[in-house]
Amino acid sequence: MVWFRAGSNVTKLAVRRLLNQGPSYATRTRSLPSQTRSFHSSLYRPNPQSSSAPIPRAVPLSKLTDSFLDGTSSVYLEELQRAWESDPASVDESWDNFFRNFVGQAATSPGISGQTIQESMRLLLLVRAYQVNGHMKANLDPLGLEQREIPEDLDLALYGFTEADLDREFFLGVWQMSGFMSENRPVQTLRSILTRLQQAYCGNIGFEYMHIADRDKCNWLREKIETPTPWRYNRERREVILDRLAWSTQFENFLATKWTTAKRFGLEGGESLIPGMKEMFDRAADLGVESIVIGMSHRGRLNVLGNVVRKPLRQIFSEFSGGIRPVDEVGYTGTGDVKYHLGTSYDRPTRGGKKIHLSLVANPSHLEAADSVVVGKTRAKQYYSKDMDRTKNLGILIHGDGSFAGQGVVYETLHLSALPNYTTGGTIHIVVNNQVAFTTDPRAGRSSQYCTDVAKALSAPIFHVNGDDVEAVVHACELAAEWRQTFHSDVVVDLVCYRRFGHNEIDEPSFTQPKMYKVIKNHPSTLQIYHKKLLECGEISQQDIDMIQEKVNTILNESLLLVKIICLRSVIGFRPIGLDSSLLSRSHVVKPEILKTVGKAISSLPENFKPHRAVKKVYEQRAQMIETGEGIDWALAEALAFATLVVEGNHVRLSGQDVERGTFSHRHSVLHDQETGEEYCPLDHLVMNQDPEMFTVSNSSLSEFGVLGFELGYSMESPNSLVLWEAQFGDFANGAQVIFDQFISSGEAKWLRQTGLVVLLPHGYDGQGPEHSSARLERYLQMSDDNPYVIPDMEPTLRKQIQECNWQIVNATTPANYFHVLRRQIHRDFRKPLIVMAPKNLLRHKDCKSNLSEFDDVQGHPGFDKQGTRFKRLIKDQNDHSDLEEGIRRLVLCSGKVYYELDDERKKVGASDVAICRVEQLCPFPYDLIQRELKRYPNAEIVWCQEEAMNMGAFSYITPRLWTAMRSLGRGDMEDIKYVGRGPSAATATGFYTFHVKEQAELVQKAIGKEPIN
Repeated sequence: MVWFRAGSNVTKLAVRRLLNQGPSYATRTRSLPSQTRSFHSSLYRPNPQSSSAPIPRAVPLSKLTDSFLDGTSSVYLEELQRAWESDPASVDESWDNFFRNFVGQAATSPGISGQTIQESMRLLLLVRAYQVNGHMKANLDPLGLEQREIPEDLDLALYGFTEADLDREFFLGVWQMSGFMSENRPVQTLRSILTRLQQAYCGNIGFEYMHIADRDKCNWLREKIETPTPWRYNRERREVILDRLAWSTQFENFLATKWTTAKRFGLEGGESLIPGMKEMFDRAADLGVESIVIGMSHRGRLNVLGNVVRKPLRQIFSEFSGGIRPVDEVGYTGTGDVKYHLGTSYDRPTRGGKKIHLSLVANPSHLEAADSVVVGKTRAKQYYSKDMDRTKNLGILIHGDGSFAGQGVVYETLHLSALPNYTTGGTIHIVVNNQVAFTTDPRAGRSSQYCTDVAKALSAPIFHVNGDDVEAVVHACELAAEWRQTFHSDVVVDLVCYRRFGHNEIDEPSFTQPKMYKVIKNHPSTLQIYHKKLLECGEISQQDIDMIQEKVNTILNESLLLVKIICLRSVIGFRPIGLDSSLLSRSHVVKPEILKTVGKAISSLPENFKPHRAVKKVYEQRAQMIETGEGIDWALAEALAFATLVVEGNHVRLSGQDVERGTFSHRHSVLHDQETGEEYCPLDHLVMNQDPEMFTVSNSSLSEFGVLGFELGYSMESPNSLVLWEAQFGDFANGAQVIFDQFISSGEAKWLRQTGLVVLLPHGYDGQGPEHSSARLERYLQMSDDNPYVIPDMEPTLRKQIQECNWQIVNATTPANYFHVLRRQIHRDFRKPLIVMAPKNLLRHKDCKSNLSEFDDVQGHPGFDKQGTRFKRLIKDQNDHSDLEEGIRRLVLCSGKVYYELDDERKKVGASDVAICRVEQLCPFPYDLIQRELKRYPNAEIVWCQEEAMNMGAFSYITPRLWTAMRSLGRGDMEDIKYVGRGPSAATATGFYTFHVKEQAELVQKAIGKEPIN
């Protein structure tokens, strides 16, 4: 039925033209309704212009080349018929087949001799109209407040039919399609046709799927929707549905009774979500799903936790009764979170006798923020379980109507669904459609007709369902599970319900929705409606209902009696804080022969591969670096870190915008044959039979929020992987600020969820203007939770300081140091996020090189000390200074690329009495190494130098911590810390290159010069 997908306006014009040419039929004069943007609050206003739409002029038959299946030529059907009767070869083959089929059937079918081909075509258009717009006539709003005009497309009169035609028989033909016209019943009465169409498309489920271009998918749905008789559950299934609905309803009632003033963001009005989800999970398990990752916001979360994911009820009740405490109060430093943000996991038995693992991801109050996190975690589960078909692990996202339409991250997440390195084989989306956001009506909250319209961009089918019909909800949810497992793509269930109370239980909703809440006040619950239905059909007695209610109430009350202090436990596979030294002795150094071997592998290309000549030169230079062991640049150091981790059995994944080549054309991890276009990634060929995803580097969609959330979720699944996200420029990372603020910086404190995610943020002042200079280092430092006035235990073998902070922030200045900080992420028994101020001009800086000897484990090589070669939190002055240098007049502390400019200036003016130290790890602050340098230069003036403006960069973070280190040694007050850098500024940098050069020269000269710094 591809040909039926012509626009509805074209269809109307075609029908009107046919009516003008044929017999006179009664027609309606009302116009096509305009888009209805909401249920209860958008009033239909007809468009007065639509009735006067222009009629297209006739086109000569010689120019009618439209295919029957693809064209819009129904206006000229009579002309085509006459042409075909004269010469069948004069029309397109598809039209020839149509006329042959019709004439052959009509000639032998009694009672339809007066029917014309035009009537048959009109009837087919009517069938299509129901398939396209039947959902507009469906009974979706449980409150009955919707004011939607029935589309004119569904009016018999538009197609030239009247009441007198209802019992006439019409020819439909036998079609190569599924659903309504797939049966061997070419002749049916108009009444029976309409009855079946209305049962299928205008009941308590409204189906939207005709926007999908794939005929097989549409046919599959038609088979499910256009069944000969309406679907119906048997007594056994209804008992299960009733039990699950009773649990959903009585759980909320119990909480409301026991904790009357507590915020719980209950599910009242949408209780059918719970039986719908449970039946969806059961069906998914029957179809091969073994693990489900769930993401949802706060509304209904406690109900899902208790009744779907099976979090112990006593634990939920404990959170109402005074909260939770950690396992070890001495070692635990987390803040915890409110009960309706927490997650959990459980192995749940299904109705079909299988077991399925459920994980509900913790979330903040930021609606939809967890969407891409869930999808990333699902993708990681598929990798680790070798689920290459993506049928065993499933992601399910539960949305709100306002947020699904309003939050951009929804589309960012949807947009990942078919990308090769991000797809999960389809996500099931359930929209709990309260028909109101916090206090905002749909007419003010979205421009589209439905809140789910954004999903049409992905050709996802959408099932709108009346939340008061629990069986319809169950049916839609089961159908969604079947779709996902069949077509491995996204699907949406729009659960149209209501919110019995306000945004929370103590909010007054009648302030803003008085009409709605007047109706809700007297509206029976979904459970009461289902009770009535079951009693009327006689399948379940009142005694059965009472037994279920008594059972549920008994269990709820018993669980309340069992309430006790519940202990938080950390994630399996990720060690908690407070470890002893024996757990931290794992070395991350590499033997020289391994470095040489993997170095050759990652700098070699197949003989018949023809890369771009500039890229070929890059790889030749890399091969020379490995051979000589000298001049290792940034990109090769990174590749060595990835390669050595992979050969050790660790999974490495790097994603972001343009990461395959690198924003600055430095990485070239994926090469392209200049003749064939074939791709080659050297890091995929390190070991025999290497898993193609063992090392993954992937360009992402142009998204920060969605993709960073995806990689965060991916990193949380296993500690034995190095997962990195790189911003195109560090300046653009604030597009994902919610992920940084609510998840990465605070996730462990709130939810005890560790992650070793690495974030690479290109940063540095090169004269590229205010949008390409700063990764906003100050923001990440400000979110660091270390105390600036207390020096922690700095015992080097314990490293408790880094375990007790929320994340690490580094600004490395040598390729070797970058190599070690990446490997350090894996070779520790705990995980912390790592924020890297990645370089730009240092990628090719003549002095930013390392020797291969700085990467290995050979004693005596540069950088090797009693702890072995490792990441250097601070790099001391590179002149040959002793442990005590009383003649040094100034100690300049800095971080990042400004070091090289300071060093050049020092050499230029011969300032041998100035020492320059690089703080490579800014957070947690290296107090011990700063104290070492302060002792080395007892008479030196102390200066902090940075490129950034005074109100940006590390200055505000460094100053109190540097003063704390000085105070411990009796080295003066905070006023004794001198600042050199740009002055305060609203913008990060100037947009004038000449002014940038002038500013940069002045700050470098001031830091090194002999004049006192005020």
